[in-house]
Amino acid sequence: MSILQTIGSLNAGSGGTSTCTYDLVSAMNAAGYPVDLLTLRPASSAEKMLGEDTFIHALPHDARTPLAISKNLRKALSESNYDLYHTNGLWMDVNHVTCAHARKVGKPYIISPHGMLYPQALAISSWKKKLMLTLGHRRDLEQAACIHVTCKQEMEYCRAFGLKQPIAVIPNPVQIPSYLKELSKSKDGIFRVGFLGRLHPIKNIESIIRAWAELQLSDSVLLLYGDGEQEYVESLKTLVCSTKVPRVRFMGFVNGREKYQALAELDILCAPSHQENFGMSIAEALLAGTPVIASTGTPWEELNTLQCGWWRDNSVESLCECIKEAQSLSSNELRAMGERGKQLILSSYSSAKVSQMMAALYGWLLGKNKKPDFVY
Repeated sequence: MSILQTIGSLNAGSGGTSTCTYDLVSAMNAAGYPVDLLTLRPASSAEKMLGEDTFIHALPHDARTPLAISKNLRKALSESNYDLYHTNGLWMDVNHVTCAHARKVGKPYIISPHGMLYPQALAISSWKKKLMLTLGHRRDLEQAACIHVTCKQEMEYCRAFGLKQPIAVIPNPVQIPSYLKELSKSKDGIFRVGFLGRLHPIKNIESIIRAWAELQLSDSVLLLYGDGEQEYVESLKTLVCSTKVPRVRFMGFVNGREKYQALAELDILCAPSHQENFGMSIAEALLAGTPVIASTGTPWEELNTLQCGWWRDNSVESLCECIKEAQSLSSNELRAMGERGKQLILSSYSSAKVSQMMAALYGWLLGKNKKPDFVY
């Protein structure tokens, strides 16, 4: 099978869609399922790509307009001849051109919306997205051989949008770092609650800060890892000052081993997002052995059913209750919850497992194997 995935950017600071795409394609190539990845290089030499692997075909950056129209990408796609095409994201020119080329040469294609068909996402600049749909993106969606989503909730939103073709539910891959067993827990007696991710209003970070202000816990600290738009970050800092919240630290962006060590040192990770189609920081915290408090806007009901965290609404009151409950647990009880979470990720969400699922989906669409049981 010759497979091409496309994405507008693999910049290290681009966010979850780029990271998940890179991790998946990396895992598939490592597992013996060759997949190429077409993208543009960063616009600035100060920006770095997530990788420089041989399977990445990174073209000189020439994107123009907010849709990132690129003659380089269009030319590369027009000259390509793969058995199957797979584009990541929506609304960008690369997504539309990938689908249009696949139709032109009579090849099947997959779209991974990465949460972009959630109602909350569609409501942002809705008139622009409605225009894009009329200009060809609805046809792209409706004629895809398959839609790939990361959870059943995202599948329901795709159905509500009107998509009737097969939908594959395959989670994002979680890379298992070689240093996992070397991560250490903090032993200084300080109760650490944290957030890790993009600092953005959809993450509902304000509720964590307000809950922390109400709790006034002793021997504790709230650590906020990540970065975002300066105006929003400043608004969070202003909230901390105005509510006189004690012991809140803005830790900045972390990645790689530093990120996993930070997660391992937390007693609890809070992920109170209004909406997530997966939530990589949740999976990464569980892999690091840290229980998680996640909102019902995330697809992590397993936190409740497998007793490795709390899956609750994202109100300030609910966060207060969960954090107090977590603090009341002994270190052994928290460690046991963390171990259950780690085993969940290793068994169901590892890169090796997810790459096998995606390879099975590709094989089915190309008539090489039977329909997988995760296709609906």
